[in-house]
Amino acid sequence: MRSTGEFHWLKTLRRYLLFMAVGNLIWEFAQMPLYTLWETGSTGEIIVAALHCTVGDILIAMSALLAVLFLIGTSHWPAAGYRPVALAAIAMGLGYTVFSEWLNVDVRAAWAYSDLMPMIPVIEVGLSPLAQWIVLPSLAFWFAGSKRCAI
Repeated sequence: MRSTGEFHWLKTLRRYLLFMAVGNLIWEFAQMPLYTLWETGSTGEIIVAALHCTVGDILIAMSALLAVLFLIGTSHWPAAGYRPVALAAIAMGLGYTVFSEWLNVDVRAAWAYSDLMPMIPVIEVGLSPLAQWIVLPSLAFWFAGSKRCAI
């Protein structure tokens, strides 16, 4: 018989994914006025774009975490090495976001920032998507690692 402690990693992954899913859904809708679609798209197009981006955000979050777990994780995660894994996953998600924003705004022109989007000088990427990939994963890892949470 296995003890419940053996499945702590699964509980942590579930908490992380739940927080990232809900957090990104809210963030995507909240930042929509910072993109030109807010002015040019129909209500349906805006909803579909926000949902599409949320699914992409969830995939990025899980891919980054799983890649980092494969690279630096141990069989004792999350009990041991939680912070280095979290920091590396946040860095990987942030790095992917910088690349994706550049590719989709500058190269593909798949979407565009409105004049309301604050820009990060030098890299010319919007502040909101970068903040999204610092704030949400940081809070998600805090939530996922919290021993007070019953989820």
